[in-house]
Amino acid sequence: MTSSPTVKRRRLSAALRQLRIETGLTAAEAAKHLDWDPSKITRMERNEWKRPAPHDIRGLLDLYQVTDGPRREALMTLARESRQRGWWADYQDVFRSSLPDFEAGASMIRTYEALLIPGLLQTAAYTAAMLRGGQVLDPAVIERRVQARLTRQQIISREDPPALVVVIDEAALHRMTGGPEVMCAQLRHLIDVAARPNVTVQVLPLSVGSHPAMTGGAFLILDFPSPDDPSLVYMETATDDLWLETPEELRRYTLIYSQVQGLALSPDESVQHMAALADQLKR
Repeated sequence: MTSSPTVKRRRLSAALRQLRIETGLTAAEAAKHLDWDPSKITRMERNEWKRPAPHDIRGLLDLYQVTDGPRREALMTLARESRQRGWWADYQDVFRSSLPDFEAGASMIRTYEALLIPGLLQTAAYTAAMLRGGQVLDPAVIERRVQARLTRQQIISREDPPALVVVIDEAALHRMTGGPEVMCAQLRHLIDVAARPNVTVQVLPLSVGSHPAMTGGAFLILDFPSPDDPSLVYMETATDDLWLETPEELRRYTLIYSQVQGLALSPDESVQHMAALADQLKR
């Protein structure tokens, strides 16, 4: 499994919060002991930090009386590894969230998409056409964003890839993003990728009518291999990114995903349906 600094940083944040609670200190009290700004502890525990400073972690472990050698070293190793930079760090002008890093560390990615082909399955031509439709007109900007997306997609074909389970609303397959030729190639690409053992593609047909995911829109559920890393729900808006991780939120979105997956065509039926749509575009 590919290492993900963001996943490790999230795990470290949760571990530090649990240690503070076990010690019986409030965040303000812990900060006072270390002569820190009161908000510093809160930011660390909320994973609102970029690169944990080893001396800060040592200070917290001393305060929380973590003297057990193996446990202390494990947390310090986690802090050091969470400071690493992945390929996505070179595309900070493109990615506005840590989604690519979380994807890199996931064991399973489940996604429902209502209006677009999911980013992990887009062709370069489809991505470029989508960006132009979103009023990104600078060719250099488009090229860089396309390259970033194609690089992000490499997790699907790497050694030990995550399981990718995709439900696409049929409406996204009928929207002529880039025109018939681009959409035909995109459909063929979906069919090819669906043949991979770690990828499942299902089409939610228009004939289903209303369904549980209509009001909330597109979302992803990311699961991780370690029980120390709880699942996450991710949603993207025009202006912001939303991460959900409470047990109730996870239960709600897992249920919605199961329901739309149950309403969708089977994987084999979905491939047949996409092939028929591609054939229609070639005529």
